Amino acid sequence: MEFLQPAIVPGNLVTHKDAADGNYQVAEGAAAALSEILNADSDYERLLLRAAAGAGKSYVLKRLVREAVSHPNVTRVCVTAFTNRQTHPLARDLGIALGKSDVCLFVSKDREPELPDDVRQAVTVAIALEDIPETAKVIIGTIHKIRAYPTSKFISTLGHSTNGQSPFDALFVDEAWQVAHHLFDKLNYYSPIKVGVGDVGQLPPLEVGVNPWKGDPGYNPYRAWPTEWEEGDDKTWVRNLPAVWRPTSAQLALWQAFYPDWSDLNSVAGPEDRSIQLGQMDELASEIWTQVASGIPTLLEVDGLSEPNDPDVDIDLIHVVEQLLHSLFESGFELRSRVFDDSGEPTSEVTSDSPGSGSGDPLVAVLATRNQAVDDATDVVERLREKFDLSPQDIVSSTVDSWQGQTNGITVAIHPLSGAEKLDEFNSAFGRLAVTCTRATHGLLMVTRPGLDELLIDSPARPGTPIGEPGFRTLPRQTHSRILLTFARGTVNWATHIATEETE
Repeated sequence: MEFLQPAIVPGNLVTHKDAADGNYQVAEGAAAALSEILNADSDYERLLLRAAAGAGKSYVLKRLVREAVSHPNVTRVCVTAFTNRQTHPLARDLGIALGKSDVCLFVSKDREPELPDDVRQAVTVAIALEDIPETAKVIIGTIHKIRAYPTSKFISTLGHSTNGQSPFDALFVDEAWQVAHHLFDKLNYYSPIKVGVGDVGQLPPLEVGVNPWKGDPGYNPYRAWPTEWEEGDDKTWVRNLPAVWRPTSAQLALWQAFYPDWSDLNSVAGPEDRSIQLGQMDELASEIWTQVASGIPTLLEVDGLSEPNDPDVDIDLIHVVEQLLHSLFESGFELRSRVFDDSGEPTSEVTSDSPGSGSGDPLVAVLATRNQAVDDATDVVERLREKFDLSPQDIVSSTVDSWQGQTNGITVAIHPLSGAEKLDEFNSAFGRLAVTCTRATHGLLMVTRPGLDELLIDSPARPGTPIGEPGFRTLPRQTHSRILLTFARGTVNWATHIATEETE
């Protein structure tokens, strides 16, 4: 088989330090704006840093926290996020940077046993307000943990912050576009200054299909909280981070397709900075994985399968994924990555991750949108783990929704529109496709049944999500078509392939 190369490719690549410098300049501007607010020289109430997937936003957030803590007009700050999984690395890194006594991770009694050892070593852990030490300048907790205590309780226990009115001098929200407005409303009173950092292209805080305020942008407590102020509010400072650290340079056109209204979006990784080294395998598998190893997003359309009972239960297509992954792990492979310094310059160090190395992000993630499809993918993963003695660091399966905020080496995903008869609010959600496509650092393989182009041509025109959630919205079929143009595409008749193998 032959792959047709993408119709849209990245142009005028800006990489390495030149790309990373864009984020640095935005971070400098944010730090200066925050300092002016703390000095009472500015009347901004919110700083919003909008990011694409893999922009290094948490790095910028941690820098702003450190600068806030060092300001003479700051007694203490709060750092929050929607999930415990998001707060753990923030707490660890801030504890290492500022000291264990200065950073307190505020967790529930039920979640405390789950804390990783490196987090316990870096921070002070508190379950009750009374456990928070007087030395703590940074208090980190989930939205639900923080908002469980009214401001009056924080003040009576910890005292006022420097501003004399609230318990914190600044409130930092990681992955701010995942936090629904009705959850944030209460936190609005915990500090006069709010700093939100996050990926604007992820899934909405609440599934739009069950949103009772759908279609009413004037009042929608289920939208992400920054969307009320991010456009044109004179009390809000808003900037985009113009560089991404996660993708290969060949994937950048795909990233840009999700954010077409951004004036700049560059990749720190250059053409030779990431690679996949493959072993010997059969001809078809070799052609497919060689294309994936090029770093270019790859779409494989599989024909010659029996009709599924339901688009959401496509066991035959999952079995194709299993056979391709079987070939990959049987032959052996290695992910190689150039190490960058903080400025974005590549160093002489190269890291290599291969099955059995057992550290870092998973090498392979198998993603699907529906729970039943993920159940089938989980069965595949378990069989592969048993066959090749693999660990969760080698291969995992997940729904797309649950894999938000995660990173992996190679993504193998079932396209959300595979086998669909029409576009609906679930399968054409911008965020669901964005998360699917932007988790991988080395390679993306999207698998589908034939017919995506016909589906997008024949489906009736319908508006994008009407509630103005994060991410650029055009007509769903136009959005999908634009994104498909960034993929290398190939079609294989699986029945013919199996028959040929049996003959040989």
